[in-house]
Amino acid sequence: MNTAATHPQTGSLNLGMIGNCAISALIDDHARMVWCCLPRFDGDPVFNALLQPGDEGSHFAIELEDLASAHQWYEPNTAILRTQLFDKAGHGIEITDFAPRFYSRSRYFRPMTLVRRVRPIQGSPRIRVALKVRYDWGQTTPEITRGSNHIRYVGEGMTLRLSTDAPVSHVLSGQAFVLTREHNFLLGADETLVDGIADTARHFEQETTAYWRSWSRALAIPLEWQDAVIRAAITLKLSLYEETGAIVAAMTTSIPESAHSGRNWDYRYCWLRDAFFVVRALNSISEVGTMEDYLRWLSNVVVEGGDGHIQPLYGIGLEKDLPESFVPQLAGYRGMGPVRVGNQAAEHFQHDVYGNIVLGAAQAFHDHRLLHRAGLAEFKRLEQVGDNAVRVYGQPDAGMWELRTRARVHTSSALMSWAACDRLAKIAATLQLADRASHWQHHADRMRAEILDKSWCEERQAFAESFGGHELDASVLLMAEVGLIDPKDPRFVSTVEAMEKSLCDGPYMRRYEAADDFGKPETAFNICTFWRIDALARIGRKAEARAIFETMLAARNPLGLLSEDTHPDTREMWGNFPQTYSMVGVINAAVRLSAPWDSVI
Repeated sequence: MNTAATHPQTGSLNLGMIGNCAISALIDDHARMVWCCLPRFDGDPVFNALLQPGDEGSHFAIELEDLASAHQWYEPNTAILRTQLFDKAGHGIEITDFAPRFYSRSRYFRPMTLVRRVRPIQGSPRIRVALKVRYDWGQTTPEITRGSNHIRYVGEGMTLRLSTDAPVSHVLSGQAFVLTREHNFLLGADETLVDGIADTARHFEQETTAYWRSWSRALAIPLEWQDAVIRAAITLKLSLYEETGAIVAAMTTSIPESAHSGRNWDYRYCWLRDAFFVVRALNSISEVGTMEDYLRWLSNVVVEGGDGHIQPLYGIGLEKDLPESFVPQLAGYRGMGPVRVGNQAAEHFQHDVYGNIVLGAAQAFHDHRLLHRAGLAEFKRLEQVGDNAVRVYGQPDAGMWELRTRARVHTSSALMSWAACDRLAKIAATLQLADRASHWQHHADRMRAEILDKSWCEERQAFAESFGGHELDASVLLMAEVGLIDPKDPRFVSTVEAMEKSLCDGPYMRRYEAADDFGKPETAFNICTFWRIDALARIGRKAEARAIFETMLAARNPLGLLSEDTHPDTREMWGNFPQTYSMVGVINAAVRLSAPWDSVI
């Protein structure tokens, strides 16, 4: 349970996320919606207070007069968020927030609707509803019309409707009033409800609760850190845009990687690399439904790419062009602009992409539980991806960290070309295609030998970030995770030790040691810390790995969520939020480190 201070923190990532695999919203520790993009994850932020501090920002708040304390938590094993607010006299309210998601009429019902339910829990609390909608990235104030039980926010490209059984006059004026009974607020598409407002809200909550509890119950979680794993899994599921199968890297744009760094990027798109790690983490706890959805999206990416270049990321509707632009009318997180829309990295050549595609699809050829197992036709299509992996192997690229002004033959990119060939050989063997298995194994063996030779830096006694390079990069730790090298190999062990001296600030780990386009990074990159945890466990330093994992669990916000980066001194979260990469790390570390179930049962 999160116990918040009297006043909400200005520019804080102490946020909870609600969603339904179609839309999402971020809610601060006083139940104020501060970020919500509609009609989908990469849309217009109708609530933008996260990036526009002060009176200019738009938000949806239910404020308690004379606020004294706040408590916040997720209903266990669900994506339903509850916040209790108490005033100085002890009067209290409880706010329940969620986006409906449940199975109905042979499909998943996931409307563009946010539900807020508020009820008095003690005394005679006095509340004020502050609902401020903005369109066009804060530039447009909608026209407001009202009905007996609804308010419409009319814009040129979007109209939202709030259906409520609270006094509409009080909502429109912002007048405070005594809360004597439960009130419900349903904000979404400009459509009339079929049933009554209270009945609809109650039904939606009951069905959504049942859905998430049933979904969570099916997870094959480790014995230890169960709540952390369940929360991470739900957060990853909420990052799936189910309509197309895309998985976004984060729900936000332009949260800086560190204060005043200018490292402000838009992460509301689907990176093939990030999505593979999400799918792999969820697969490890037996949640394969997300993989099946993602493979729909991935197959379209492969078909669109034909036998040519595939981008490192796409829009969630398969958009190829994601031109990067600035939004000058928004001040940015804590006033730290710029605010960016779009991501230039879509134009990059990142050669690890082909390996990430094959790795993301590989389980579909081996897993007998799937409704639609992959077969010969899918393998032939995936071989085109493998041909690209062979074609680009050993060529300079921007690397997985998307360096904008420097190209090298990155070890991590070569590693993923090897992974593509290695997995294709295994798939071919499963399909009993001996000649194709031999073909891909030949490429994999050749690449493996060259990677181990050319990336090794004798002076550093470590595998370097590029062929013939000297500098260290945390992504090289993936050598063991994807199976290129035995983690007990002395060269890998010494690589881990060298990185600990160069890249680590105590338990935290930075991405690389060299300066990039913006100088040297100040913050630790959370997924790198989790890669270190994995490496330590594999080489036999499990106690140290557990200690670092506990530090990372403590670095989560009070609701159990992580952003992209952690400052090693202040322990403050930075970067876009919630970051799927980071939540993946929670699952992977718990699965790797937990005691087995048969130790207690």
